[in-house]
Order: sequence, then structure tokens, then C-alpha cells
Amino acid sequence: MTARTVLQEADIARALTRVAHEILESNRGAEGLVLLGIPTRGVTLADRLGPIIEGIAGQPIPVGSLDVTLFRDDLAKHPTRAPKRTEIPDGGIDGKTVVLVDDVLFSGRSIRAALDAIGSIGRPSAVRLAILIDRGHRELPIRPDFVGKNIPSARTERVNVHLRELDGVDEVTIEA
Repeated sequence: MTARTVLQEADIARALTRVAHEILESNRGAEGLVLLGIPTRGVTLADRLGPIIEGIAGQPIPVGSLDVTLFRDDLAKHPTRAPKRTEIPDGGIDGKTVVLVDDVLFSGRSIRAALDAIGSIGRPSAVRLAILIDRGHRELPIRPDFVGKNIPSARTERVNVHLRELDGVDEVTIEA
């Protein structure tokens, strides 16, 4: 399969910095923000966004992870994987603005599952969605609040996000 690189390390860093600024602007500061990454790469992206937001706002941002495996409606179609840990930061999510963080938004099914998972944990005042790559092809009426990059793609193509912490390199590729 032929893969073409559409984002490199500097592009990803710029996108995350822009998303951090947009999150702070939308929230009117860092007060009450909680970032929850969706495994696997959403957790890494949330771990990166937290310090960026902290550097801009001057206050730490709670960062955690939210596994959605058991809330998915398509488990029969996809091979199951062992659930990852859900880690909710101290102070919980009740009354907070939760920003879900994921790498690629495609059908919207992971995000729907994440909304169900959040509902089983607590009651935030608002839930927002930050995505590194929005590739279109939604099956559900879900739209991100913060997007690093819109990358139109064919349904048959695969968008791969590679992150240094997991893959040794920062890049986004598209495979035919």
C-alpha cells in the first residue's frame, strides 16, 4: 500500500497549539476544564495538550483517559481489544467542561460511545470535542468543536496518525 504523508511533526505541533488556544478562548480561560483522551492516541494527544494549555493559561489542566470499548455499538464488526484504563482526574467531571480528545474523527461511533461512557461516570456542565484529524464520512450527527486539520479522504483510504511516544515519529499519513 502506498502511503503519503499529509502532516509532519511541526504541522502536528502547530495544530495542537492552535487547538489549545481555541479551547481556552471557547471556555473563557482554563477554569473548570478537564481533558479526557480516548485510547490509544487520543490519550497521548490529551497528554500533550494539557501542558500546552497550562503554558498559555498559567494553571495546570487535569488530564485523564476514557476507555469507550465496552460502550461501542460495533463490537461484533471489529475485533475486540482489551479495555484500557479509564482514569478520571481528582475532582471528577461533575460540573466541569470536559474536552474529549481523539486522533481521527471518522464515523462518529467512538465519540458516541464516549458520550455514553461519560454519562456513566458523572455529569459535566458541557462536553466538547477536540480532534487532530477530521476526515469526514460521519454516520452519526457528531461534529467536533476543535479541529487540528480537516483532511478530506475517500472511504476506502486509511488515515494513520503516528505519534512519537507510541510510534517513534510524529506524522499523519493516508493509505490508498
